[in-house]
Amino acid sequence: MSIVESENLTDNEPDQIPVVPSAPMANGDSIPTAFDPKQLRAGRLQRLRAMMAEEGYAALVLFDPNNQRYATGSRNMFGYFLRNSTRYVYVPLEGPIILFEYPGSAHVSTWLETIDEARTSKVVWSAVNQRDGMSSDPFGVEIAELVKEHGRGNKKVGLDRCALNLARALEAQGLDVYDCMQDTLHCRRIKTPEEIACLAQSMAASEAAVAEVEAAIKPGITENELFAIIYGEVIRGGGEFIETRLLSSGPRTNPWFNEASDRKIRPGELVALDTDTIGCHGYYSDFSRTFHVGPGKPSAYQREIYRMAYDQVHHNMGLLKPGMSYREIADKAWKIPERFIDRRYPSIIHGVGMHGETPLVAHHMDFDRFSKDGVLEPGMVVSVESYIGEVGAADGVKLEEEVLITETGIEKLSRYPFNDELLK
Repeated sequence: MSIVESENLTDNEPDQIPVVPSAPMANGDSIPTAFDPKQLRAGRLQRLRAMMAEEGYAALVLFDPNNQRYATGSRNMFGYFLRNSTRYVYVPLEGPIILFEYPGSAHVSTWLETIDEARTSKVVWSAVNQRDGMSSDPFGVEIAELVKEHGRGNKKVGLDRCALNLARALEAQGLDVYDCMQDTLHCRRIKTPEEIACLAQSMAASEAAVAEVEAAIKPGITENELFAIIYGEVIRGGGEFIETRLLSSGPRTNPWFNEASDRKIRPGELVALDTDTIGCHGYYSDFSRTFHVGPGKPSAYQREIYRMAYDQVHHNMGLLKPGMSYREIADKAWKIPERFIDRRYPSIIHGVGMHGETPLVAHHMDFDRFSKDGVLEPGMVVSVESYIGEVGAADGVKLEEEVLITETGIEKLSRYPFNDELLK
Protein backbone atom coordinates (compact mmCIF):
# COMPACT_ATOMS: atom_id res chain seq x y z
CA MET A 1 0.00 0.00 0.00
CA SER A 2 1.38 3.38 -0.95
CA ILE A 3 2.31 6.00 1.60
CA VAL A 4 0.32 8.52 -0.47
CA GLU A 5 -2.89 6.51 -0.55
CA SER A 6 -6.05 8.29 0.49
CA GLU A 7 -6.87 8.30 4.18
CA ASN A 8 -10.32 6.88 3.32
CA LEU A 9 -9.97 3.38 1.93
CA THR A 10 -12.65 1.49 0.05
CA ASP A 11 -12.80 -1.39 2.51
CA ASN A 12 -13.16 -1.60 6.26
CA GLU A 13 -9.62 -2.73 7.04
CA PRO A 14 -7.25 -0.44 8.95
CA ASP A 15 -4.53 1.16 6.85
CA GLN A 16 -1.26 -0.58 7.61
CA ILE A 17 1.07 2.17 6.50
CA PRO A 18 4.58 2.64 7.90
CA VAL A 19 5.54 5.99 9.34
CA VAL A 20 7.76 7.62 6.73
CA PRO A 21 9.27 11.09 7.22
CA SER A 22 7.90 13.74 4.91
CA ALA A 23 10.16 13.95 1.89
CA PRO A 24 11.28 17.24 0.34
CA MET A 25 10.23 17.83 -3.24
CA ALA A 26 12.61 17.30 -6.13
CA ASN A 27 13.41 20.99 -6.52
CA GLY A 28 14.71 21.17 -2.96
CA ASP A 29 11.96 23.08 -1.20
CA SER A 30 10.49 21.94 2.10
CA ILE A 31 6.91 21.19 1.08
CA PRO A 32 6.28 17.52 1.98
CA THR A 33 4.70 15.16 -0.53
CA ALA A 34 4.39 11.96 1.53
CA PHE A 35 2.51 11.40 4.75
CA ASP A 36 1.26 8.79 7.21
CA PRO A 37 -2.57 8.77 7.27
CA LYS A 38 -2.68 7.79 10.93
CA GLN A 39 -0.42 10.70 11.82
CA LEU A 40 -2.61 12.98 9.71
CA ARG A 41 -5.66 12.01 11.74
CA ALA A 42 -3.84 12.13 15.06
CA GLY A 43 -2.41 15.58 14.41
CA ARG A 44 -5.76 17.08 13.48
CA LEU A 45 -7.55 15.55 16.47
CA GLN A 46 -4.83 16.78 18.79
CA ARG A 47 -5.25 20.33 17.50
CA LEU A 48 -9.04 20.11 17.84
CA ARG A 49 -8.91 18.92 21.44
CA ALA A 50 -6.33 21.57 22.32
CA MET A 51 -8.78 24.19 21.06
CA MET A 52 -11.57 22.58 23.10
CA ALA A 53 -9.48 22.77 26.26
CA GLU A 54 -8.60 26.40 25.59
CA GLU A 55 -12.23 27.38 24.97
CA GLY A 56 -13.64 25.30 27.84
CA TYR A 57 -15.73 22.80 25.88
CA ALA A 58 -16.77 19.52 27.46
CA ALA A 59 -17.69 18.18 24.03
CA LEU A 60 -18.41 19.08 20.43
CA VAL A 61 -21.21 17.64 18.33
CA LEU A 62 -20.07 17.99 14.74
CA PHE A 63 -22.61 18.00 11.91
CA ASP A 64 -20.45 19.65 9.26
CA PRO A 65 -18.82 16.92 7.07
CA ASN A 66 -15.58 18.89 6.85
CA ASN A 67 -15.30 19.12 10.63
CA GLN A 68 -16.20 15.43 10.96
CA ARG A 69 -13.42 14.57 8.57
CA TYR A 70 -10.97 16.87 10.32
CA ALA A 71 -11.71 15.29 13.70
CA THR A 72 -11.74 11.64 12.63
CA GLY A 73 -10.87 11.16 8.95
CA SER A 74 -14.37 9.76 8.45
CA ARG A 75 -16.15 10.47 5.17
CA ASN A 76 -19.54 9.19 4.05
CA MET A 77 -21.83 10.41 1.24
CA PHE A 78 -20.19 13.81 1.48
CA GLY A 79 -22.48 15.76 -0.82
CA TYR A 80 -25.60 14.33 0.79
CA PHE A 81 -24.49 15.30 4.28
CA LEU A 82 -23.54 18.79 3.17
CA ARG A 83 -27.26 19.18 2.56
CA ASN A 84 -28.67 16.97 5.33
CA SER A 85 -27.51 17.48 8.92
CA THR A 86 -28.39 13.91 9.83
CA ARG A 87 -24.97 12.44 10.64
CA TYR A 88 -23.00 13.69 13.61
CA VAL A 89 -19.88 12.95 15.62
CA TYR A 90 -19.60 13.34 19.38
CA VAL A 91 -16.09 14.48 20.33
CA PRO A 92 -15.54 14.86 24.09
CA LEU A 93 -12.53 16.62 25.52
CA GLU A 94 -11.86 13.34 27.33
CA GLY A 95 -13.50 10.04 26.52
CA PRO A 96 -14.60 8.01 23.49
CA ILE A 97 -15.40 9.57 20.13
CA ILE A 98 -18.80 8.32 18.96
CA LEU A 99 -20.02 8.38 15.37
CA PHE A 100 -23.80 8.69 14.97
CA GLU A 101 -24.15 7.27 11.49
CA TYR A 102 -26.74 6.87 8.78
CA PRO A 103 -28.36 3.41 9.12
CA GLY A 104 -26.42 0.58 7.52
CA SER A 105 -23.28 2.57 6.72
CA ALA A 106 -21.21 2.50 9.92
CA HIS A 107 -18.80 0.00 8.34
CA VAL A 108 -17.48 2.81 6.14
CA SER A 109 -15.78 4.37 9.18
CA THR A 110 -15.53 1.89 12.06
CA TRP A 111 -12.08 0.69 10.94
CA LEU A 112 -10.69 4.12 11.77
CA GLU A 113 -8.67 4.28 14.99
CA THR A 114 -10.28 7.66 15.71
CA ILE A 115 -13.78 6.16 16.00
CA ASP A 116 -14.29 4.45 19.36
CA GLU A 117 -17.94 3.57 18.89
CA ALA A 118 -20.67 3.82 16.25
CA ARG A 119 -24.37 4.29 16.92
CA THR A 120 -27.31 4.97 14.63
CA SER A 121 -28.20 8.64 14.18
CA LYS A 122 -31.27 9.83 16.03
CA VAL A 123 -32.01 12.43 13.31
CA VAL A 124 -31.80 10.44 10.08
CA TRP A 125 -34.73 12.07 8.35
CA SER A 126 -34.09 15.76 8.88
CA ALA A 127 -36.95 16.95 6.67
CA VAL A 128 -39.46 14.84 8.61
CA ASN A 129 -38.59 14.51 12.27
CA GLN A 130 -36.31 17.35 13.30
CA ARG A 131 -39.24 19.76 13.24
CA ASP A 132 -40.91 18.01 16.16
CA GLY A 133 -39.86 16.07 19.23
CA MET A 134 -39.74 12.61 17.65
CA SER A 135 -36.02 12.81 16.96
CA SER A 136 -34.80 16.00 18.62
CA ASP A 137 -35.80 14.97 22.14
CA PRO A 138 -34.05 11.55 22.02
CA PHE A 139 -31.04 13.29 20.47
CA GLY A 140 -30.88 15.73 23.37
CA VAL A 141 -31.24 13.02 26.00
CA GLU A 142 -28.50 10.83 24.50
CA ILE A 143 -25.96 13.64 24.13
CA ALA A 144 -26.71 14.92 27.62
CA GLU A 145 -26.08 11.46 29.06
CA LEU A 146 -22.71 11.32 27.31
CA VAL A 147 -21.71 14.77 28.54
CA LYS A 148 -22.70 13.84 32.08
CA GLU A 149 -20.59 10.66 31.83
CA HIS A 150 -17.47 12.26 30.36
CA GLY A 151 -17.67 15.98 31.09
CA ARG A 152 -16.63 16.05 34.78
CA GLY A 153 -19.44 18.49 35.51
CA ASN A 154 -18.69 20.76 32.55
CA LYS A 155 -21.86 21.38 30.53
CA LYS A 156 -20.46 23.52 27.69
CA VAL A 157 -21.23 21.86 24.35
CA GLY A 158 -20.33 23.17 20.90
CA LEU A 159 -22.48 22.67 17.81
CA ASP A 160 -21.12 23.62 14.40
CA ARG A 161 -24.36 23.22 12.44
CA CYS A 162 -27.80 21.84 13.22
CA ALA A 163 -31.54 22.49 13.24
CA LEU A 164 -32.83 24.89 15.89
CA ASN A 165 -34.82 22.13 17.60
CA LEU A 166 -31.68 20.11 18.21
CA ALA A 167 -29.98 22.99 20.01
CA ARG A 168 -33.12 23.56 22.06
CA ALA A 169 -33.27 19.85 22.90
CA LEU A 170 -29.76 20.02 24.35
CA GLU A 171 -30.62 23.15 26.32
CA ALA A 172 -33.72 21.41 27.66
CA GLN A 173 -31.36 18.82 29.16
CA GLY A 174 -29.45 21.54 31.01
CA LEU A 175 -26.49 21.84 28.66
CA ASP A 176 -24.87 25.16 27.75
CA VAL A 177 -24.92 25.23 23.94
CA TYR A 178 -22.53 27.35 21.85
CA ASP A 179 -21.91 27.76 18.14
CA CYS A 180 -18.40 26.32 17.69
CA MET A 181 -17.95 26.78 13.93
CA GLN A 182 -15.66 29.78 14.23
CA ASP A 183 -13.63 28.01 16.91
CA THR A 184 -13.17 24.95 14.70
CA LEU A 185 -12.20 27.07 11.69
CA HIS A 186 -9.72 29.01 13.80
CA CYS A 187 -8.24 25.71 14.98
CA ARG A 188 -7.94 24.49 11.38
CA ARG A 189 -6.09 27.61 10.18
CA ILE A 190 -2.67 26.06 10.98
CA LYS A 191 -1.87 23.01 8.86
CA THR A 192 0.14 20.06 10.12
CA PRO A 193 2.97 18.74 7.89
CA GLU A 194 0.68 15.89 6.86
CA GLU A 195 -2.03 18.32 5.81
CA ILE A 196 0.47 20.29 3.75
CA ALA A 197 1.42 17.06 1.97
CA CYS A 198 -2.27 16.47 1.20
CA LEU A 199 -2.57 20.00 -0.17
CA ALA A 200 0.51 19.51 -2.34
CA GLN A 201 -0.85 16.28 -3.80
CA SER A 202 -4.24 17.87 -4.40
CA MET A 203 -2.60 20.78 -6.19
CA ALA A 204 -0.50 18.51 -8.43
CA ALA A 205 -3.59 16.60 -9.53
CA SER A 206 -5.53 19.81 -10.22
CA GLU A 207 -2.66 21.22 -12.24
CA ALA A 208 -2.71 18.08 -14.39
CA ALA A 209 -6.44 18.59 -14.95
CA VAL A 210 -5.93 22.23 -15.98
CA ALA A 211 -3.23 21.15 -18.41
CA GLU A 212 -5.79 18.93 -20.16
CA VAL A 213 -8.19 21.86 -20.38
CA GLU A 214 -5.55 24.16 -21.82
CA ALA A 215 -4.65 21.54 -24.44
CA ALA A 216 -8.31 21.22 -25.45
CA ILE A 217 -9.00 24.95 -25.91
CA LYS A 218 -9.84 25.66 -29.55
CA PRO A 219 -12.49 27.56 -31.48
CA GLY A 220 -15.86 25.80 -31.40
CA ILE A 221 -15.47 23.91 -28.15
CA THR A 222 -17.99 24.89 -25.49
CA GLU A 223 -17.39 26.03 -21.94
CA ASN A 224 -19.32 22.97 -20.73
CA GLU A 225 -17.08 20.65 -22.71
CA LEU A 226 -14.01 22.22 -21.12
CA PHE A 227 -15.57 21.97 -17.68
CA ALA A 228 -16.34 18.30 -18.30
CA ILE A 229 -12.64 17.76 -19.05
CA ILE A 230 -11.45 19.36 -15.82
CA TYR A 231 -14.06 17.54 -13.74
CA GLY A 232 -13.23 14.19 -15.29
CA GLU A 233 -9.51 14.69 -14.77
CA VAL A 234 -10.07 15.73 -11.15
CA ILE A 235 -11.89 12.46 -10.47
CA ARG A 236 -9.30 10.40 -12.35
CA GLY A 237 -6.57 12.10 -10.29
CA GLY A 238 -8.14 11.05 -6.99
CA GLY A 239 -10.11 14.22 -6.32
CA GLU A 240 -13.68 14.36 -5.11
CA PHE A 241 -15.67 17.26 -6.55
CA ILE A 242 -15.48 20.86 -7.75
CA GLU A 243 -17.34 23.42 -5.66
CA THR A 244 -18.09 25.87 -8.48
CA ARG A 245 -18.40 25.93 -12.29
CA LEU A 246 -16.19 28.99 -12.77
CA LEU A 247 -15.04 28.56 -16.36
CA SER A 248 -16.02 31.27 -18.83
CA SER A 249 -14.99 32.69 -22.19
CA GLY A 250 -15.03 35.90 -24.24
CA PRO A 251 -17.56 38.45 -22.99
CA ARG A 252 -18.60 36.07 -20.21
CA THR A 253 -15.22 36.63 -18.51
CA ASN A 254 -16.37 40.14 -17.52
CA PRO A 255 -17.76 40.46 -14.92
CA TRP A 256 -16.39 37.43 -13.08
CA PHE A 257 -18.51 34.63 -11.55
CA ASN A 258 -20.29 33.54 -14.74
CA GLU A 259 -20.35 29.75 -14.63
CA ALA A 260 -19.73 27.34 -17.50
CA SER A 261 -22.41 27.34 -20.22
CA ASP A 262 -23.02 25.91 -23.68
CA ARG A 263 -21.40 28.95 -25.31
CA LYS A 264 -18.95 28.08 -28.09
CA ILE A 265 -15.50 29.64 -27.83
CA ARG A 266 -14.27 31.85 -30.68
CA PRO A 267 -10.78 32.78 -31.94
CA GLY A 268 -9.08 35.69 -30.19
CA GLU A 269 -11.04 35.34 -26.94
CA LEU A 270 -9.91 34.69 -23.39
CA VAL A 271 -10.87 31.63 -21.36
CA ALA A 272 -10.67 31.99 -17.57
CA LEU A 273 -11.11 29.35 -14.88
CA ASP A 274 -10.89 28.85 -11.13
CA THR A 275 -10.21 25.30 -9.91
CA ASP A 276 -12.13 25.43 -6.57
CA THR A 277 -11.50 21.70 -6.24
CA ILE A 278 -11.98 19.39 -3.27
CA GLY A 279 -9.13 17.20 -4.38
CA CYS A 280 -6.95 14.34 -3.12
CA HIS A 281 -7.59 13.28 0.49
CA GLY A 282 -10.38 15.86 0.74
CA TYR A 283 -8.05 18.88 0.54
CA TYR A 284 -8.74 22.00 -1.46
CA SER A 285 -6.87 23.08 -4.56
CA ASP A 286 -7.54 26.69 -5.49
CA PHE A 287 -5.71 28.49 -8.26
CA SER A 288 -6.87 30.40 -11.35
CA ARG A 289 -5.55 30.88 -14.85
CA THR A 290 -6.62 32.76 -17.99
CA PHE A 291 -5.76 31.54 -21.51
CA HIS A 292 -5.85 33.07 -24.99
CA VAL A 293 -7.68 31.27 -27.81
CA GLY A 294 -5.77 31.05 -31.08
CA PRO A 295 -5.13 31.33 -33.89
CA GLY A 296 -3.61 34.79 -33.75
CA LYS A 297 -2.09 36.89 -31.00
CA PRO A 298 -3.69 38.51 -27.95
CA SER A 299 -4.80 42.10 -28.32
CA ALA A 300 -2.91 44.92 -26.62
CA TYR A 301 -5.82 45.33 -24.19
CA GLN A 302 -5.83 41.64 -23.29
CA ARG A 303 -2.10 41.81 -22.58
CA GLU A 304 -2.55 44.97 -20.52
CA ILE A 305 -5.15 43.52 -18.17
CA TYR A 306 -3.33 40.19 -17.93
CA ARG A 307 -0.17 41.99 -16.86
CA MET A 308 -2.15 43.92 -14.25
CA ALA A 309 -3.57 40.72 -12.78
CA TYR A 310 -0.12 39.12 -12.82
CA ASP A 311 1.40 42.14 -11.07
CA GLN A 312 -1.38 42.22 -8.49
CA VAL A 313 -0.90 38.56 -7.54
CA HIS A 314 2.89 38.82 -7.37
CA HIS A 315 2.95 42.13 -5.49
CA ASN A 316 0.56 40.75 -2.88
CA MET A 317 2.42 37.44 -2.60
CA GLY A 318 5.56 39.45 -1.94
CA LEU A 319 3.94 41.06 1.11
CA LEU A 320 3.16 37.83 2.90
CA LYS A 321 5.21 36.80 5.91
CA PRO A 322 4.51 35.55 9.42
CA GLY A 323 3.50 38.22 11.90
CA MET A 324 1.99 40.50 9.27
CA SER A 325 -1.49 41.66 10.22
CA TYR A 326 -4.43 41.27 7.91
CA ARG A 327 -5.10 45.00 8.00
CA GLU A 328 -1.48 45.69 7.06
CA ILE A 329 -1.87 43.39 4.05
CA ALA A 330 -4.97 45.31 3.01
CA ASP A 331 -3.22 48.65 3.40
CA LYS A 332 -0.09 47.61 1.47
CA ALA A 333 -1.82 45.60 -1.24
CA TRP A 334 -1.40 46.38 -4.95
CA LYS A 335 -3.35 49.53 -5.77
CA ILE A 336 -6.14 48.76 -8.21
CA PRO A 337 -6.47 51.38 -10.96
CA GLU A 338 -9.66 53.40 -10.54
CA ARG A 339 -11.43 52.05 -13.60
CA PHE A 340 -11.13 48.45 -12.32
CA ILE A 341 -12.17 49.02 -8.70
CA ASP A 342 -15.89 48.39 -9.20
CA ARG A 343 -15.20 44.83 -10.34
CA ARG A 344 -12.43 43.98 -7.87
CA TYR A 345 -12.33 40.47 -6.46
CA PRO A 346 -13.89 40.33 -2.94
CA SER A 347 -10.66 39.26 -1.23
CA ILE A 348 -6.91 39.78 -1.44
CA ILE A 349 -6.20 36.41 0.18
CA HIS A 350 -8.26 33.67 1.76
CA GLY A 351 -7.37 30.55 3.71
CA VAL A 352 -7.20 27.09 2.13
CA GLY A 353 -7.57 23.69 3.78
CA MET A 354 -10.45 21.30 3.30
CA HIS A 355 -12.21 24.15 1.49
CA GLY A 356 -11.90 27.92 1.35
CA GLU A 357 -11.21 28.73 5.01
CA THR A 358 -10.12 31.46 7.37
CA PRO A 359 -8.66 34.05 7.10
CA LEU A 360 -10.39 36.23 4.54
CA VAL A 361 -8.54 39.50 3.95
CA ALA A 362 -10.59 42.02 1.99
CA HIS A 363 -9.37 45.14 0.21
CA HIS A 364 -8.76 48.19 2.39
CA MET A 365 -12.05 49.82 1.37
CA ASP A 366 -13.97 46.66 2.34
CA PHE A 367 -11.90 45.52 5.30
CA ASP A 368 -14.17 46.56 8.15
CA ARG A 369 -17.17 45.14 6.33
CA PHE A 370 -15.80 41.66 5.52
CA SER A 371 -12.65 41.00 7.59
CA LYS A 372 -11.59 40.58 11.19
CA ASP A 373 -8.01 41.48 11.99
CA GLY A 374 -5.41 38.85 12.85
CA VAL A 375 -1.89 37.88 11.84
CA LEU A 376 -0.32 35.45 9.39
CA GLU A 377 1.28 32.44 11.07
CA PRO A 378 3.61 29.71 9.81
CA GLY A 379 1.58 26.73 8.66
CA MET A 380 -1.24 28.75 7.15
CA VAL A 381 -2.06 28.11 3.51
CA VAL A 382 -3.71 30.92 1.56
CA SER A 383 -4.75 31.69 -1.99
CA VAL A 384 -3.78 35.09 -3.41
CA GLU A 385 -6.53 36.46 -5.66
CA SER A 386 -6.76 38.79 -8.64
CA TYR A 387 -9.53 39.71 -11.03
CA ILE A 388 -9.08 42.58 -13.46
CA GLY A 389 -12.08 43.73 -15.45
CA GLU A 390 -13.82 47.03 -16.04
CA VAL A 391 -17.39 48.06 -16.69
CA GLY A 392 -18.11 48.22 -20.41
CA ALA A 393 -15.15 46.10 -21.53
CA ALA A 394 -15.37 42.73 -23.25
CA ASP A 395 -12.58 40.90 -21.39
CA GLY A 396 -11.62 40.08 -17.83
CA VAL A 397 -8.64 38.21 -16.40
CA LYS A 398 -8.68 35.89 -13.37
CA LEU A 399 -5.38 34.76 -11.81
CA GLU A 400 -4.72 33.17 -8.43
CA GLU A 401 -1.88 31.41 -6.64
CA GLU A 402 -1.87 29.13 -3.57
CA VAL A 403 1.00 29.50 -1.07
CA LEU A 404 2.22 28.17 2.26
CA ILE A 405 3.22 30.66 4.95
CA THR A 406 6.62 29.59 6.27
CA GLU A 407 8.84 30.80 9.11
CA THR A 408 10.41 33.39 6.80
CA GLY A 409 7.90 34.10 4.02
CA ILE A 410 6.09 31.85 1.58
CA GLU A 411 6.50 28.78 -0.58
CA LYS A 412 4.28 28.30 -3.62
CA LEU A 413 1.99 25.30 -3.76
CA SER A 414 0.59 26.22 -7.20
CA ARG A 415 3.13 25.98 -10.00
CA TYR A 416 1.07 26.07 -13.16
CA PRO A 417 2.80 28.37 -15.69
CA PHE A 418 1.39 31.71 -16.72
CA ASN A 419 0.59 32.47 -20.36
CA ASP A 420 3.71 33.74 -22.12
CA GLU A 421 1.81 35.32 -25.01
CA LEU A 422 -0.35 37.36 -22.65
CA LEU A 423 2.71 38.50 -20.71
CA LYS A 424 4.57 39.85 -23.78
